[in-house]
Amino acid sequence: MTRAPLALALALTAALGAASAYAQPAPAPAAPAAATPASAAPAAPVTVTTVGANLNISPKRVTFDRSRRSATVYIYNQGTAPATFDIALIDRAMLPDGQIIAVSEAATKPNAKAVADKVQSAKAMLQVSPRRATLAPGQGQTIRLRIASVPEGATAAEYRSHLTITTIPPADVGLTAEQAASNAPNELRFQISSVFGLSIPAIIRMGEPDVRAAIENAHIEYADISLDGKSPPKRTAIMSFDLVRQGANSLFGNIEIRQAGKRGGDPLGIARGVGVYPEIDRRVVHVPLSGAPAAGEKLEITFTDDDTSPGKLLAKTVP
Repeated sequence: MTRAPLALALALTAALGAASAYAQPAPAPAAPAAATPASAAPAAPVTVTTVGANLNISPKRVTFDRSRRSATVYIYNQGTAPATFDIALIDRAMLPDGQIIAVSEAATKPNAKAVADKVQSAKAMLQVSPRRATLAPGQGQTIRLRIASVPEGATAAEYRSHLTITTIPPADVGLTAEQAASNAPNELRFQISSVFGLSIPAIIRMGEPDVRAAIENAHIEYADISLDGKSPPKRTAIMSFDLVRQGANSLFGNIEIRQAGKRGGDPLGIARGVGVYPEIDRRVVHVPLSGAPAAGEKLEITFTDDDTSPGKLLAKTVP
C-alpha cells in the first residue's frame, strides 16, 4: 500500500514584502488537559515529522522590465536528507497589516477580498523552469524565469506573482492504514508531517518606475516581546507607523530609527526588506527599539530604497 500522511500541516511564509522568507512549522493542535476516566480510550499516539525544513533561496525577489526579460533564482538544500520541491507561481496579496496571503485564500475573507481583487497577476506572462526538483543534501538547483508574452492592453504599472518553492513529502513518510491501527485495542496511531516552503515576488514593470513614499501616524507603543525569539519577553518600546505608497509602483526598502540629529553609531531600531505592494496604499509597520526614548527625546525615522535606486532616501519624519 502506498504510504501517505493521515494529517498534513502546511506552513508557508512568503516574504514577500520582506527581503527574506522564513519557513516555520504550523503548530500541531494541543491536546486538551482534561481528566480522563479510567475506562476511556487512551489518547492516540502522535508522531511529528519535519519534511524539508532546510531550504535556502537567492535572490529574495526578482524584477523584470522592457530591457530585462529573464532572471535566475537559486535554491539550495541545506538539510541532511534528499528532498523534492514543487516550483510554482502563486498570486498573493499584501494586507494593510503587512500579511501576505494567497489570493485564493483572501477571496474567502470579506475584509481581504477587496484587496485581492486589485492584484495584477504576472502568472500568464512568465514561464518557469523546472517545475520540480529533487536535491541531495548540499545540492542546489537553478530556476529560470522569463517573460514569455505581454498581452495587449497590459497598462498597469506593474504585475506580480510569487515564485513559491514547497517541499513534497517522500512516499515513505506517514503511516499505512494497517500501521495506524496496529496498536493496542481502542488506540489509533497517526502522524503529522510539517511541510515547508519559501516564496519570493516576481515583478514585471511596464514603464519607468514611479516610487514615492511617506511616513505617517508615527507613535511609540509598549509590549512584552522577546527580541531574539529565545529570551523571555520583556517590556519593549516599539515605533509604530504607516508606510504610505504615493507612487504607482511598489515600495521596497529599509527602515532605520535614530536619535534626531545624530549620525553614526547603531540605530535604535532597524527593519530591512519592508515592502508595500500596489494593491494597498499603506501598511502598518512595527519596529522594536533597543531602548525607550528619554523624556523629550526626538527620534527620526527614515525609509531608504533598496530596489530601483538603492540607498535613495524616500521618506523621513521626526514625530
